[in-house]
Amino acid sequence: MIPLMDIRRQHQTLKKDIAKAVDHVLESSRFVLGEHVEALESEIAKTCGTSYAVAVNSGTDALFLSLRALGIGKGDEVITSPYTFFATVEAIIQTGAQPVLVDIDPQTYNLDPNQVEQSITDNTKAILPVHLFGCPADLTALRSIAQQYQLKMVEDACQAIGARFAGKGVGSWGDTGCFSFYPTKNLGGSGDGGMIVTSDPELMEEIRLLRSHGSYKKYHHCRFAYNSRLDEIQAAILRVKNQYLPSWNQKRRTLAQRYNQAFQKLPLKPQWIPSEAESVYHLYIVRTSQAEALNNWLTQSGIGCGIYYPLPLHHQKAWTDQYPVPDLPQAESVANTTLALPLFPEMTESEQETVIQAVTRFFDKGESHHATIY
Repeated sequence: MIPLMDIRRQHQTLKKDIAKAVDHVLESSRFVLGEHVEALESEIAKTCGTSYAVAVNSGTDALFLSLRALGIGKGDEVITSPYTFFATVEAIIQTGAQPVLVDIDPQTYNLDPNQVEQSITDNTKAILPVHLFGCPADLTALRSIAQQYQLKMVEDACQAIGARFAGKGVGSWGDTGCFSFYPTKNLGGSGDGGMIVTSDPELMEEIRLLRSHGSYKKYHHCRFAYNSRLDEIQAAILRVKNQYLPSWNQKRRTLAQRYNQAFQKLPLKPQWIPSEAESVYHLYIVRTSQAEALNNWLTQSGIGCGIYYPLPLHHQKAWTDQYPVPDLPQAESVANTTLALPLFPEMTESEQETVIQAVTRFFDKGESHHATIY
């Protein structure tokens, strides 16, 4: 069996260092907002090229607290993608604002800036681009639109820690950048976790208040807020892993390029990475009209894979129960034709070759006659 991703191998190689870090926290008996949280915040801010970082308990809360700190609420509209994980739109809903879904670029699967600009109304207050599968959205165009229309921008970089666009780290382009440390992410903890980065000192202070009961001093509170703090044990584990993040991301790029070369003559197309973008390949995605059949073939061959995402947000029951279904043909087409292949830093060349051969055999057996090249 070759898994889609394998976090077990990663933990096995770091087992002693992680145990030592956890033991340090246990000995200190400080489990909330301790030295490891502060150090991790500093390290992630440096990675992203921002002045500040605020650790929170999930990527979802990172999005929600960012919007809340920016004053987004009832009556406001936030433009975002229909082709992403549910939490992106969920965070907007939680503020009381209205998500406005606009179509995607069919090559990058990220927000189409032209569609964004056409969807701006008097109620639009923010743009929430997603750096899907580790590939940065067109941040130059999106930031220009945000500035022109005086909108806030929150980057959903939950799948893209370490990615860059035009030489700048994702997370540093918007008012805030949001990251997830869910275990399967490129930098994953042993449970939930998240981070917000920003270079605005007032925004940083507001987020710090919101994550911890609006408290500016013990038992003194200036906001009715939330409890969204990253555990000290999780921060300690993440600090061990963060040392390896650059090399892990580079290994992902190397594996992705090998896939790209191997699949050049096959009727499938990898996610397109623009020249300005440096992806971290959280997932390696290919597009083919035979996605479901290829998924079944690989699964039967003992190769892990997955369809991301089979149902765009505007067709989820939670959406259709409350909102009209917009016409978003690109998102719907992509959702039906994309497949993730195994890719993780510990993957061996032999394993990758097995995947390549299995994909090639699938098309050699005649499926290429029915496959659409996008």
